[in-house]
Amino acid sequence: MEFTEWIRGRTDEQLRALVSARPELITPVPAHLEGLASRAASPSAIARVLDRLDRFTLAVVETLAVREEPLSKDALRALITAALAAGDPDDAQADDAQTSRSRATGASNGKAGGKRARSADPMPALTAALDRLRELALVYGPDDALHLGPGVRKVLDDPAGLGPSATDAFRHHAPEQLAEMADDVAPGTTGTGKERLAAALADPAGLIGSVSPEARAALDQLAWGPPTGRVPNARREVRIESARSPIEELLARGLLAATGEESVTLPREVALHLRGGRVHRGLLAVPPPLQGAARDQKLTDRTAAGQAFSFVRSVEELCERWSVEPPGVLRTGGLGVRDLKRATTELDVPEWVAALVVEVAHAAGLIAAGGGVDGEWLPTAGYDLWRVRSTADRWVTLAATWLHMDRVPGLVGDRDERDRPFNALHTDLRRSSAPGVRAATLGVLAAAPGLAPDRDAVLERLAWEQPRRKGPLRQQLTEFTLREAEQVGVTGLGALSAHGRLLAEGGDAAGALAPLLPEPVDHVLLQADLTAVAPGPLTSELNRWMTLTADVESKGGATVYRFSEQSIRRALDAGHGGEELVSMLARHSATPVPQALSYLVTDVARRHGRIRVGTASAYIRCDDPALLDQITADRRSAALRLRRLAPTVIASRSSRAALVDSLRAMGYAPVAESLDGDVIISQLESRRTEAFAPARATAPPNGLDPEVAAAAVRALRAGDAAHLSRREPADAPGGGVPRGPATATISALQEAIKQGVRVWIGYLDSQGNATSRILEPARMEGGYLTAYDETRAAVHRFALHRITGVAGL
Repeated sequence: MEFTEWIRGRTDEQLRALVSARPELITPVPAHLEGLASRAASPSAIARVLDRLDRFTLAVVETLAVREEPLSKDALRALITAALAAGDPDDAQADDAQTSRSRATGASNGKAGGKRARSADPMPALTAALDRLRELALVYGPDDALHLGPGVRKVLDDPAGLGPSATDAFRHHAPEQLAEMADDVAPGTTGTGKERLAAALADPAGLIGSVSPEARAALDQLAWGPPTGRVPNARREVRIESARSPIEELLARGLLAATGEESVTLPREVALHLRGGRVHRGLLAVPPPLQGAARDQKLTDRTAAGQAFSFVRSVEELCERWSVEPPGVLRTGGLGVRDLKRATTELDVPEWVAALVVEVAHAAGLIAAGGGVDGEWLPTAGYDLWRVRSTADRWVTLAATWLHMDRVPGLVGDRDERDRPFNALHTDLRRSSAPGVRAATLGVLAAAPGLAPDRDAVLERLAWEQPRRKGPLRQQLTEFTLREAEQVGVTGLGALSAHGRLLAEGGDAAGALAPLLPEPVDHVLLQADLTAVAPGPLTSELNRWMTLTADVESKGGATVYRFSEQSIRRALDAGHGGEELVSMLARHSATPVPQALSYLVTDVARRHGRIRVGTASAYIRCDDPALLDQITADRRSAALRLRRLAPTVIASRSSRAALVDSLRAMGYAPVAESLDGDVIISQLESRRTEAFAPARATAPPNGLDPEVAAAAVRALRAGDAAHLSRREPADAPGGGVPRGPATATISALQEAIKQGVRVWIGYLDSQGNATSRILEPARMEGGYLTAYDETRAAVHRFALHRITGVAGL
């Protein structure tokens, strides 16, 4: 059965399943089903769908690829059963180790389950795999004649670790050399050297039995793959009687084929004989069981909720700090190492966590490059909208961004191939495979509810689920995902939380998280030692006010703030009055305001602003002449080069900022004033960038929308029907082309359109040559006739002034 006809015979439901599982096949929608079949057989499309197969399903494809087609389901079952039942010493040792670890940790599922899966009947798993492969159009045909889809064999490199067949392995050898080898291994046979050699290797037991133990050991090393090796002078001509080394024994008998000057490969027939006819070994029909520590789900959810709250607060604190003191953008892009270390100190987190906070905030569009010519990292207008939402909704925004973004914060601090460090917010941190790895890792955690799987167990499960997607980067991304999921609050104690599961599945994660989050409190506990304890997370407004008025001394379950003269002055500089501060403290304190704190605020407020500094370059103004006398008499003021202008005014050559700082260092409490004599509020203004927030990179959807798939199938069916009904070009009648007056021609064409009949016309082409056409006129407008041209089997537009005449048929 041809592949195209098989595709054409699929039901609409089956075609919808195909395009939903392989959406790349309808991007754009092909004109007909023949085009769909051609696209499904393209190497790029096949490689993409093979990457999505699990280890068992891929093993079914590889088994079909190395056997002659067509292959029956029963024969395929026998090969798969042999692979499931077989094990090797390495597998046995691994099983024993896993079983011992399971007993030691008390885990309920171990490798023993894998052994039971090997000995179980593989027919259900095989049937499910074949159904899946038919759905993906990788296998077609009935159970008694299974075929691989066209192009699959070409995409598979060394399927199951097997090399090329003998015919392909020796295709570059000279005919004379092949004839000599065939004379040695198959004397008395007829045919070409390649044919005789291939026939001898179809049953290589005698050839393998005739080699030395050393040569047999070399074969055993290549038997289970990879099937290639390197030897010097691989293309040497050697006969059996002249062979001196184990490699020469194998080359002379055709048990190894030279594929280059220093490379050899093991023919597929030889490898299958060494494997005992099996294609795979140690195959599992079900995923390997996950090992790890059991976790209470409620404890997991509470722990993850605490992490989620902390992560949201870290992002908010970062944006607030950067709105006042934004770091610069490097010339090469990204965030400087010093700025990242400063963020690490301010957020009181490890450096990799600070990089994660910065990257997620940027990917979520909360910060972007803006500001001056050189650029600064500033919060965006989107941050102000994000900040006023509930904590649960804010977390969902951040967590979904982390899950779908193509940036890898874990690489920050590493070095590239040129030994250059990866900076946070740099474009070099993009990895297209990152969203897929995060989704796959969370899928593994979701498969083990209430379990915190070990790192090795997660890697082993991912290797089974997506065996073609492997490599050091993928392992590194998996480890980053496990670490970052805990920090973001998707997992708790290594197990997937309920709101993390809903996030991965697209459910109401905010609704599940909200009841677990701590309620913000609007009060603090003031203490006599000039500290305040926040018994929980403060409301956003109170948190900002406390950060302005006091310094954070410690964080944890309760945040401790310390009041000092500098912090009180900072609040006064921001425009708050002394009485206002005391009133705010009394209103938001669950305990009475300590007398020491009240005295501190009153004393700083009393002295605050008594001295005013302006520009003379700068000046000092005070209503108390005695205080100015004290300043001028102070030896520490000599460097300011002060000059008394009036009893209440002193001028200085220093700048206003330097003068204010120097007086404060001397123990005074001046404030700056403008040229109009108004007090300058020294609180730095929060800034925002007008730059566009980066578009959030999202992972590709798992299939198409059902309505899109249905519409695509309808279009394919309609296009295929038109394609099949296409008529072959017809020959025009013989004789001279029709000719006649223009008015008669127009009338005849109008009548043909009305009656829906065919006509024979004469037509002048662009070179003025007279041709004849058979047409089915459709419409006539704007000096053109639109008609189906049977002589060309296509729809064309004809200029009316070029039609020489019309005749009926």
